Amino acid sequence: MNKKATTGKPSAIDLKMANHLLESISRISHVISAGKGSFRKRQEDILRIILDYLGAEQGSIMIREKKNLIVTAATRKGLIGIKQPLSDPNSVASWVANNCTPLYIPDITKDKRFQGRSSGKYRKQSLLSVPIIRANRTVGVINVTDKAGAKDLFKEDITYLLEFSSLLLWLVIKENLNDDLRKQKCQLRKKNMALHRQQSMMEDLSRMLVHDLKGPLSEVVANLDILSYSITDQNREFLESAQIGCDRAVRMVSNLVSINKLEDGRMRLIEEEVRPGNLLEEATTGIRGLARNKGITIRCEPAEGLPALKADRVLILRVLQNLLTNALSYAPSGSTITANCTKTDGNFIVFSIADEGPGIPEEKKELVFDKYARLSSRHDNLIGSGLGLYFCKLAIGEHSGTIRVENNPGKGSRFYFTLPI
Repeated sequence: MNKKATTGKPSAIDLKMANHLLESISRISHVISAGKGSFRKRQEDILRIILDYLGAEQGSIMIREKKNLIVTAATRKGLIGIKQPLSDPNSVASWVANNCTPLYIPDITKDKRFQGRSSGKYRKQSLLSVPIIRANRTVGVINVTDKAGAKDLFKEDITYLLEFSSLLLWLVIKENLNDDLRKQKCQLRKKNMALHRQQSMMEDLSRMLVHDLKGPLSEVVANLDILSYSITDQNREFLESAQIGCDRAVRMVSNLVSINKLEDGRMRLIEEEVRPGNLLEEATTGIRGLARNKGITIRCEPAEGLPALKADRVLILRVLQNLLTNALSYAPSGSTITANCTKTDGNFIVFSIADEGPGIPEEKKELVFDKYARLSSRHDNLIGSGLGLYFCKLAIGEHSGTIRVENNPGKGSRFYFTLPI
């Protein structure tokens, strides 16, 4: 080491070396933070800076992979990629990695620990080897040999090499994090592709089922309608039950068809002038048979003098039917379902369906309009396909309206939607 002047102040040589060290550290930090080039290229740049500071001509950087050290940067390009087993007793780098200890050897030919080591293509016999340590585990090794000129490496050079190894550890950690991130992104891409494939298969299956169900259901509905003209009063109750079941199945199939079109942006609204009160009456009339079977009263209370609105009559009628069917699913026998429509202070008509069922838990209110979302009844029996309310949300949204739900726990829930006049 250079001695200080008798005054106790650093000598010019000391200051020059300190500046050189700071400059080297700064250059290494820039290589790491800039992130330019591959991991191997950045290691080679760092190795050149280290060798330049130490005044050495040859060196290498080795990274640990399982039970081997892999040469990832070296002044001799032929060494790159070579695997050095950690179990090799004649390897200096393996000894350093296994012991997590830096090693300075003034003359390798005189060190009995490595007598079996090949001499290699080196001009001098002194060498330095330091571990790159993370969490008390060696993740790599830096090797330096062949000091330029007539000088040899000094034991004190280990201190500087350890400083550089800590910087190199920064690069290794950063690369490991980037590698993990790349792997996670790759896994996410694969999972997303698999999900897209599954979604596509589900949609194709849904369309196929809908297509195959429409024909038979239409035939059953038509035959039941014909049968209604000749059936006796004694059997009419059974016929009505069959018609109600078919109507519900047809509505579910229609929901599937409409949802696919609404989601794909293929639904074209057939707008016409609609009287809100008449529409509400039609919706409640179609559901009274099912309500009667369950012992539930349907009250239809449209406000008087409501203005007409422009809407797809069939679509809004199905929205009302879905909301009424949903209310019937949860309303207890002997209760009342109230359907009404009024005009707001603005230019909107509000349709409302209120039941006296168990209500909706506060934490589930935001979920009821999600696709395939289903709420359990008081007895935890799952009801419906989970598509009815989702269809309602899409259909009302297509009309530039909004749909909401509010409830009074234990006293029922109220679904309502607004449509612009």
